[in-house]
Amino acid sequence: MQLLRRFAAWMNLSVLDLFLMVLGNLTMAFALYNIHMPSRITEGGVLGGVVLLNKAFGLDPAMLSIVLDFTLYGLGILLLERGFLKKAVFSTLSYATSLKIFSAIGPVLPSLENAPYLAAIVGGLLLGAGCGLVVTRGGAAGGDDCLALILKKRTSLSLSGAYFISDAVVLGLSFFVYLPAQNLLWSFLTTLISSFVVGQFELRLPKSGTLALPMKQRTDASNARA
Repeated sequence: MQLLRRFAAWMNLSVLDLFLMVLGNLTMAFALYNIHMPSRITEGGVLGGVVLLNKAFGLDPAMLSIVLDFTLYGLGILLLERGFLKKAVFSTLSYATSLKIFSAIGPVLPSLENAPYLAAIVGGLLLGAGCGLVVTRGGAAGGDDCLALILKKRTSLSLSGAYFISDAVVLGLSFFVYLPAQNLLWSFLTTLISSFVVGQFELRLPKSGTLALPMKQRTDASNARA
């Protein structure tokens, strides 16, 4: 337990923050593997951009994913708060490990391929909740999160608005290149829901590092960060 506290302190987080970040990544990985992938719900953001560029120009998706993610991580290191890299690496490893775990276990939910509206709603709620837990702790599970955090810091957009715009732009371009209208509808719905849920976490969950503090100290910490 002492080692865990030291690690959390090194990350500039409380132990509870650390737990919430892991829980958020588990939730996102669960939703992706058990709901979106079987239902063929198309992603926006970096993953959607990778598919779009592959369809449009035949570029290697694996290489594109690496280039886009590392580019956005690099921008995050330059433009976001100090300590971002540690949180991003920890979060990315948590997310990748979670996907490996669910892949080893196999699907635990019935396929919603024939009920894409339900997949879009449930998947959007779970992805939004997981993402909200991660990014409000200052972490990033991938380039999508980095891009949203950068847009939030460098523009007047809220976090939910940044997610929605980045995803909607990619989905809109994908529609003109390869995405069927029905897929666009469900993907847009899940993006709308997940962005809204992320916004609720941004509004209602205290900033990272303050969850384990008494109310007065929490207020003082929030004022010091402002």
